[in-house]
Amino acid sequence: MSNSTPPPFQPADEALNKTPDAVDINPSTAAPIAPANRSAKTRQLLGMKGAAPGETSIWKIRLQLMKPITWIPLIWGVVCGAASSGEYTWTLENVLKAATCMLLAGPLLTGYTQTLNDFYDREIDAINEPYRPIPSGAISVPQVVSQILLLLAAGIGLAFVLDRWVGHDFPTITLLALGGAFLAYIYSAPPLKLKRNGWLGNYALGASYIALPWWTGHALFGDLNWTIAILTLIYSMAGLGIAVVNDFKSVEGDRQLGLKSLPVMFGVNTAAWICVAMIDLFQAGIAAYLIGIGENLYGAILLLLLIPQITFQDMYFLRDPIQNDVKYQASAQPFLVLGMLVAGLALGHAGV
Repeated sequence: MSNSTPPPFQPADEALNKTPDAVDINPSTAAPIAPANRSAKTRQLLGMKGAAPGETSIWKIRLQLMKPITWIPLIWGVVCGAASSGEYTWTLENVLKAATCMLLAGPLLTGYTQTLNDFYDREIDAINEPYRPIPSGAISVPQVVSQILLLLAAGIGLAFVLDRWVGHDFPTITLLALGGAFLAYIYSAPPLKLKRNGWLGNYALGASYIALPWWTGHALFGDLNWTIAILTLIYSMAGLGIAVVNDFKSVEGDRQLGLKSLPVMFGVNTAAWICVAMIDLFQAGIAAYLIGIGENLYGAILLLLLIPQITFQDMYFLRDPIQNDVKYQASAQPFLVLGMLVAGLALGHAGV
């Protein structure tokens, strides 16, 4: 009697002819798998919610900690600041200066901020986003600390280089970099941990997205003044509204850990209205200021850019801020950031 018999309960003819259950030979069902995997991998690399777990490359893990998707607003802020200076011209040297400043604002200092935030958020991430590098165990705490220190040192060093490059007697850009790094620390780290308070934490984020990179771009090509500083701090109240959008995805984890985000304090629906009111009212306020200083065309354009934002707020965000937060951001925020550039060009044109 032969020992090469098929497994129990599976006749020999079935063993030869049966297609394994794990193999789907139907192209209509098999085809979407690869794009879905690619999308999850891309989200992982950019540091977005819904990422794929299991990355093993240490350099990709380090990049994920730096959340490249968050670099874009600060890079854009540098552009708006350069525009508001009224002194930017399209020369090779100016392009190189601007690109270096974008490297400072984006990969280095925003990368530092995001890595620092992940370090202090590892407990809440274990609840809300367990696939993140630290709670998943993909990278050790000492490796994270070394990344934080390296990015901080590189950012401060590059800021000093920019000050020397443009001939500043007073190290404006270096001090802005130090101030931004300190703000990032007190936002994420105890004992202050500003993010525990929905108002203070989100305004700190709004100022980081709008005012700080704007000041840096302006100082790179012109003289930073109090008018620009105050206007961009006011504009940062719209940035507070942008920051609140990100709180809806983590409302359950925030509630469990006692973080007083606006959705936790006021409820999801009320917080959504607060969010859109901050975004719309402060953009409208900046538009009114532009009209008041005689920049009527720029002010009118900024007001017109509010129309699609309000439309998408009603279509998506106010109806279900938890499910539609990403869809709303993708639809409405391009008009907000375009409005920032319009405001920057107007201020540069007016010589403010």
